[in-house]
Amino acid sequence: MPLPPCPKCHSNYIYQDLNLLICPECAHEWQPSNAQDEVAETQVKDANGTILNVGDKVTMIKDLKIKASSQVIKVGTKAIIKRISTGKDHQLDCKVAGVGEMMITAKFVKSARLT
Repeated sequence: MPLPPCPKCHSNYIYQDLNLLICPECAHEWQPSNAQDEVAETQVKDANGTILNVGDKVTMIKDLKIKASSQVIKVGTKAIIKRISTGKDHQLDCKVAGVGEMMITAKFVKSARLT
């Protein structure tokens, strides 16, 4: 039976040590029975409550001033999510069109998926 990916960094290089699963990339340790609970904690939602994933396209819902700059990201600017992290103020590491790479808080974006 293959081991599940790491709930923190989604790495597939997991190994088992006694009753714990360990990720060598981020050093996260967890019990297999608690894996579903940890996956629920790592989910990040946009302003409308849609769960965001790596590779999703998002749109800004308000003008965002960039710290230490006079530049502003306007409403409707599109971005692609490169990485998702929890436990920080800015959950989304995105590539923003016309601006570049930056961290953005999930509550200021909405999913641009076609439904």
